[in-house]
Amino acid sequence: MKQSFKESYGVLQRHAQTLREQTEPNIDDLLQIVEESVAAYKNCQTRIDAVEKALDKALGTTTAATTASATPDGEAGEVPF
Repeated sequence: MKQSFKESYGVLQRHAQTLREQTEPNIDDLLQIVEESVAAYKNCQTRIDAVEKALDKALGTTTAATTASATPDGEAGEVPF
């Protein structure tokens, strides 16, 4: 069964916290943490991509066009909303 975005994001948060709190790396757990984190990341990215696609379809726009608001000179431009 595939995890929800919230569950996958929770996995990433827990693993990040575990790694931050370690005073010594626990190499025995590292492979499992990395494998679970990669799977959770991929699931989150798939869900984000699906939401962006649905928004693009619903709004009739492309996400890249509406979020890229900088002008060529690097100044913030008007956001087309």
